[in-house]
Amino acid sequence: MQFGHPTNLVVIVEKQGPHKIRKASFPMRYGKYSEIKTPEHEFLFNLNGEIKFIRGLTPNWPHPAEQLKRTDGNDWVYYTVGDDSTEKGINAWLGEYYLPCLPYHGNSIWEINYTANPGIMSGFAAWSQLYANLYMAPKNKFHSKARNLISKILKNDDGVLLERAGRLNEIIGERVSVLPPDTRHVDYEVIPLNISDGCLYKCKFCCVKSAKPFMTRTQTDIFDQIKQLKQFYSKNLENYNALFLGNHDALEAGEELISAAASEAYKEFGFGRQGAQVPALYLFGSVHSLLKPENKLFENLNQLPYYTYINIGFESLDEPTLGLIGKPLNTQKVKDAFNRMLDINASFENIEVTGNFIIGEGLPEMHYQSLTQLLRDAPAPSNGKGAIYLSPIKDSPKKLELLPLFSEIKEQSSLPVYIYLIQRL
Repeated sequence: MQFGHPTNLVVIVEKQGPHKIRKASFPMRYGKYSEIKTPEHEFLFNLNGEIKFIRGLTPNWPHPAEQLKRTDGNDWVYYTVGDDSTEKGINAWLGEYYLPCLPYHGNSIWEINYTANPGIMSGFAAWSQLYANLYMAPKNKFHSKARNLISKILKNDDGVLLERAGRLNEIIGERVSVLPPDTRHVDYEVIPLNISDGCLYKCKFCCVKSAKPFMTRTQTDIFDQIKQLKQFYSKNLENYNALFLGNHDALEAGEELISAAASEAYKEFGFGRQGAQVPALYLFGSVHSLLKPENKLFENLNQLPYYTYINIGFESLDEPTLGLIGKPLNTQKVKDAFNRMLDINASFENIEVTGNFIIGEGLPEMHYQSLTQLLRDAPAPSNGKGAIYLSPIKDSPKKLELLPLFSEIKEQSSLPVYIYLIQRL
């Protein structure tokens, strides 16, 4: 429902976007949301009245398809189409039409400091001004439904949003330092639920590793998280249809804990709503946790009411490289795990295992030779499963230096290959 009023604002109390997410080269709005437009900017709010998107509407804005997005962790991420929006540009690198520019140091092949762009920064100033205008505007000039929306927005100032992000971390026990790369399929919009802490390895190259030893959470702890998360997301819960089981090696937690957590979350979060796509389940795994279990674990995961993505850190097939980065594996273990990934993807309709390898400056030439051969000789999947993500190591060269190397590996691979953008929640 749309309302205009004397302060030159257009207030749309509730809009219904598509339920199913699809790849698009223009901004798509999914689920239910509210919108306020000024002559210069467009502001979108979730069902709890929290600011979610800002987009400029004047020539001062860099591109009409680009926008700012606030995450549940209260990061502002700028989505750019880059300098090449064709299939050979960002879409070829990421599998998406946009490059998320993060407000913190990442591993992207192309870094853009959006805070240095006056046009983009005008969006933040406009949001502050909008909040002030809503606060000062005479409330009797608004329709009752618009007043209710504005009341919710005014309860979510920047300080409150920061506190809410802290509350999310408190519920799950820590901040999610990295999301699986496959969460790009839902634009990183996942509900985090920690079923374990730490990881099996303490690799030297990893910039998001946990100092904690690996340990599973109790079912009581997990179910308590679910209860609190349900309250935290409140009305906006209906806009989520994906679950991230954390943290760095949830696969090692085992079938019983994974199934219990995923099933309880499915029920309590109301996943599987009519008209929505099949819910997605995301988790990290390690070479050891992929090789250890019998097929029974994957048979049971396949029966869950989700399409499940399991992301594995292979990193390299070259033993000197594995030693260099401090990965406690050998070539045979990595080969065995890679082959098991292929086997699981071919055998289970509702499970997709993906893998990560590193790229960057200073790695042995044999690393690239063995990786290229491995991906070239792998059987091509008939259903496009099993994406491989190449993760630039810290302090690697950026776009001009790494893209030719990435393109060479991608062109020879029988599996889909993309850049791994490390994004936190």
